[in-house]
Amino acid sequence: MKRTTRHSFIRSSIHIADRAFDSYQKKMGSLKAILSNPDDLYPLLKLKMAARHAEKQIPPEPHWGFCYTMLHKVSRSFALVIQQLDTDLRDAVCIFYLVLRALDTVEDDTSIAKDVKVPILMAFHQHVYDREWHFSCGTKDYKVLMDEFHHVSTAFLELGRSYKEAIEDITMRMGAGMAKFICKEVETVGEYDEYCHYVAGLVGLGLSKLFHASGKEDLASDALSNSMGLFLQKTNIIRDYLEDMNEIPKSRMFWPHQIWSKYVNKLEDLKYEENSVKAVQCLNDMVTNALMHAEDCLTYLAALRDPAIFRFCAIPQIMAIGTLALCYNNIQVFRGVVKMRRGLTARVIHGTKTMSDVYGAFYDFCRMLKSKVDDNDPNARKTKDRLEAILKTCRDSGTLNERKSYIIRTKTRYNATSIVIIFIILAILLAYLSSTRTYNMIGFYFLGSIQVPA
Repeated sequence: MKRTTRHSFIRSSIHIADRAFDSYQKKMGSLKAILSNPDDLYPLLKLKMAARHAEKQIPPEPHWGFCYTMLHKVSRSFALVIQQLDTDLRDAVCIFYLVLRALDTVEDDTSIAKDVKVPILMAFHQHVYDREWHFSCGTKDYKVLMDEFHHVSTAFLELGRSYKEAIEDITMRMGAGMAKFICKEVETVGEYDEYCHYVAGLVGLGLSKLFHASGKEDLASDALSNSMGLFLQKTNIIRDYLEDMNEIPKSRMFWPHQIWSKYVNKLEDLKYEENSVKAVQCLNDMVTNALMHAEDCLTYLAALRDPAIFRFCAIPQIMAIGTLALCYNNIQVFRGVVKMRRGLTARVIHGTKTMSDVYGAFYDFCRMLKSKVDDNDPNARKTKDRLEAILKTCRDSGTLNERKSYIIRTKTRYNATSIVIIFIILAILLAYLSSTRTYNMIGFYFLGSIQVPA
């Protein structure tokens, strides 16, 4: 199963963006989508160019080269978003991410006996200090990461003391939490929050410590840092219902019994067509629960001072509220994949620069979500109250008139000539991008204006 590989603050941040990003990393997007949303073209091109630029920034040292190469393999979008961070903080976040990926890989490998797995999880924070330690498990790139973990340990030992202490502390606490939930199902809402804290909230705490250790930010409160993780974590758990339910060899679900048992007898019943009404009501209940963390996230983001750190934190949160808006009242969560349009993902990454952009995006997505609330839904009043609280926070910021809405807008009508011109431009640019020589020619122009998401 893939539970913890997806479900954490850094990993959840990436997972929300990765599914949309990876597909257009391989292909710029369908022509139909581009023609339907012409404003997406420029952000998509900028992100494509920024990704290629990031791949060229691999350090020459063997251990650091391994770490950044592995980062690109296990998550291209995360490798992209950290490039704007200053070198020391970028290195620390890179290693933090790889250590947690490795911890995930151990926890995730169902072939490892529990009596072997639990001690490794509990002692993983000590293994990062051992240049010789490795443990063969996982598959594909994750197996390479585990087999050659000594490169990660070597790089870890070169970090500043404050960075190492923060990574060790969070790894220790997360490993213990993972061990606790290996044999435990999520029954109550309290246990749901506890599980999300271990695999996501703790990473929010760890990132806050790394930001503070860099000297660029004040140390955020544990409560706010925890909410940053829980908002992302719960969003992933909601949208991944079907994938987690169909996991082989055995599903492992994280929707709390206390919520879903109000609607069906078994959690798997939500995916059956005859239970569609109850399934959507349960889904809306879960989304309403996740919304309780949104205001804390806005408070956390508003306190950040460094532009690169701000964008690093803000973009995943906007992706989360956008994903919740799409999932709410949407039976497709139980039928297939619900995700933000590729071009909108690129526009979020391209357009998120200031706190006014964040307030604007949250405001627009919450309005979208509110328009979908059915007064007959058993949680309609609670959902509206939580949305109104978020909307009020955005309005009270006084910044909504400072941004251009890229989420909710009147659809522009393009005539036939405009569409033909867009088609020609797209064809020419794609031809350019397919040529290494031509990429080098136009790369200077694009990269000179690119602000890599952070």
